[in-house]
Amino acid sequence: MVTGDLGTTNMWLAIMAIVSVLEALLLIGMAIGGFLAYRRVMQLASELEARQISPVREKVDAILVDVKAVTARVSAQTERVNHAISGTIDRVDETADRVTGSVRDKVNQAVGMARGIRAMVMSVLGHEVRHEPPAPAAGRV
Repeated sequence: MVTGDLGTTNMWLAIMAIVSVLEALLLIGMAIGGFLAYRRVMQLASELEARQISPVREKVDAILVDVKAVTARVSAQTERVNHAISGTIDRVDETADRVTGSVRDKVNQAVGMARGIRAMVMSVLGHEVRHEPPAPAAGRV
């Protein structure tokens, strides 16, 4: 059943070759179209960035610079305030210690004078002076 007609075979081969060339041209056309679309999208993205994003970015960068400067100033002022408070607390502690010592000395002098006067009065009146044991450290002024 083999026929010897090569004309039909050659015609089918020619049709397949033409279809293959058309497919190749179609693929090349689609590739060129895809490249042109890609280039257009990238151009639009660049224009959009230049028009919209760049000004916003510059503003944000300026704001960040301002925030950085304010943060540095706040940090420096915080350090100054912390140092001042520390110094003040140290002076208050020192003053409290001085006042406590001064009051203690004055109270001890007054207690000593009162005991001395009491001892004199007791001896003049002729009462026997009893020696009281010294107050414990917790009860002393």
